[in-house]
Amino acid sequence: MGTPNPNGERDGREWSADAYDADHAFVYEYGEGVVDLLAPEQGERVLDLGCGTGHLTETIAERGASVVGLDASAEMIERARKSYPDRRFVHADARSFDAEFDEPFDAVFSNAALHWVPEADHDALLASVRNALRPGGRFVAELGGVGNVEPFAAAIRSACAARGYDVESPWYFPSVGEYAPRLEEEGFEVRHATLFDRPTALDDGEAGLRNWIGMFAAEFLESIPVEEREEILDYVEEELRGAYFREGRWVAPYRRLRFVSVRARR
Repeated sequence: MGTPNPNGERDGREWSADAYDADHAFVYEYGEGVVDLLAPEQGERVLDLGCGTGHLTETIAERGASVVGLDASAEMIERARKSYPDRRFVHADARSFDAEFDEPFDAVFSNAALHWVPEADHDALLASVRNALRPGGRFVAELGGVGNVEPFAAAIRSACAARGYDVESPWYFPSVGEYAPRLEEEGFEVRHATLFDRPTALDDGEAGLRNWIGMFAAEFLESIPVEEREEILDYVEEELRGAYFREGRWVAPYRRLRFVSVRARR
């Protein structure tokens, strides 16, 4: 769940496991559909890459697989270990995690994590996944796709620009046509890939957008003085309310990229 730096931690800040579990359960709840796509089998060895607080790791284990969870956030891993003490969780960098394991995996699974890895680092990430898989092993994932939450990001950028701040997105949201070739270049055969819209209702009513920004888009505001952030958030809410606040809830314009690939046997 986060962009790893060479020390295995997410750049800029650590994740709040409390906020993640309390206010953003939709992340792993929607991820159960990706588990269905994975279709773990009894006795398979599976790696959950970017496991967060471990809920989907446990779901995969309940399907009969022998599963290991891995995340770049020390706080997330600590929470996962407390919540699921019978499972193994590893704190490691997504770009070089294959050195952590002696035995290959039958599958690598990832939900809502890969888009936190910088675009320039995805070759290293995919090489780690390939090296961790047995030949013929599968890599199944969902991440944000091109255009994901762009209206939210545009409103934040506009609010910051109006105050003289130039901010950049912390995410990498590829298209199918962009990411499938990257997989193939790293030795994967792409069996299925799709981009789809998934409007997602946020928790906490009126506070939902601010909570979402605080959890998933805080990097936009890191360089801005604290005393100016409230005005920016007020602007963003006003800008987005007409289109994205419905029946007392904020609805995020999510777009997701899902794929199934296998490590080539050559």
